[in-house]
Amino acid sequence: MPSLFSPYTLKGVTLRNRIVVSPMCQYMAEDGHLNDWHQSHYATLARGGAGLVIVEATAVSPEGRITPGDVGLWGDSHIAGLASAAKAIKAAGAVAGIQIGHAGRKAGCTPPWEGGVPLNEKDPRAWQPVAPSALPFMPSSPHMPREMRVEDIQHTQQHFVDAARRALQAGFQWLELHFAHGFLGQNFLSTHSNARDDHYGGSLENRARFLIETVAAVRKVWPENLPLTARLGVVEFDGREDETLTDSVQVLKWLKDAGLDLVDAGLALSTSEEQVPWGPNFLVPYAQRIRVQTSLPVATSWQITSAQEADTFVREGQLDLVFLARTLLANPHWPFHAARDLKLDNAASVLPTPYAFWLQNWAN
Repeated sequence: MPSLFSPYTLKGVTLRNRIVVSPMCQYMAEDGHLNDWHQSHYATLARGGAGLVIVEATAVSPEGRITPGDVGLWGDSHIAGLASAAKAIKAAGAVAGIQIGHAGRKAGCTPPWEGGVPLNEKDPRAWQPVAPSALPFMPSSPHMPREMRVEDIQHTQQHFVDAARRALQAGFQWLELHFAHGFLGQNFLSTHSNARDDHYGGSLENRARFLIETVAAVRKVWPENLPLTARLGVVEFDGREDETLTDSVQVLKWLKDAGLDLVDAGLALSTSEEQVPWGPNFLVPYAQRIRVQTSLPVATSWQITSAQEADTFVREGQLDLVFLARTLLANPHWPFHAARDLKLDNAASVLPTPYAFWLQNWAN
């Protein structure tokens, strides 16, 4: 059997294969609530044959949204819609996961197709973001975050805990904390966004404190038999790549001790001036190094499109799971085509029976 289609067990959860639908923001929610768009979107992706489907970045508080259209879990009213999505994912044979997070200093913006810029201050939907320090993402930008007080930090950590409880109530079995992409967790970790002089700033251990405390707090309410994972921006492409990767390795060791089960190796995107070396599979070597040096299971994404390469990454121990985003948006049934490319016996079996029956003898 191709390694990409081998089952994978983490804690008490078994995925039918190593293909994961990466969290992909849709920016279509209404006051944090899912609607028909999301229900169709997640059911379609799950029916494509992935082993795990992770619902998009879900805000733990209203001010933690990237845009007004973000999905939310800051209130009990959000549970029903997410429970419906989780049920559809499970019905298709996949494990239901969810990513929860806070956008930090990148909060309060328009969706990407409207420029991804800060909301106009006269827009009634606009709000001031919060962050470890009053430093804007874009130099000289008027979109200035308010520096968080210690009480704000504690309240935000409680919001993560409350969102995790609600995710469990909604039926999710896999939880990912979003500590990447220049959002709040990354804001604390990065020297580009954290200039604090208290015990949440300065040394690496201090800058990692928000992440460590948040993982430990969520671990107390998230069942031990269910995976607790995080997406971390493991390298900043700012000329200090080796230094920031070494720091990430140490931080992940601390997070592992706090209860983390797997890391989704992502981008930091801590500064608008990062020079990301875009290209096929470019984060895989960084993920492999983390896997070796931390002994944590590792996944990654970003421009992985080839079934043969994805299979090699798993077979050779570079990755435990392969996250796919735009590849699956372009073709939700990519797992079926990957199974055929890799000569999996009865490749159509990765699909629901009403599809598999008609495709099982489909010739090229």
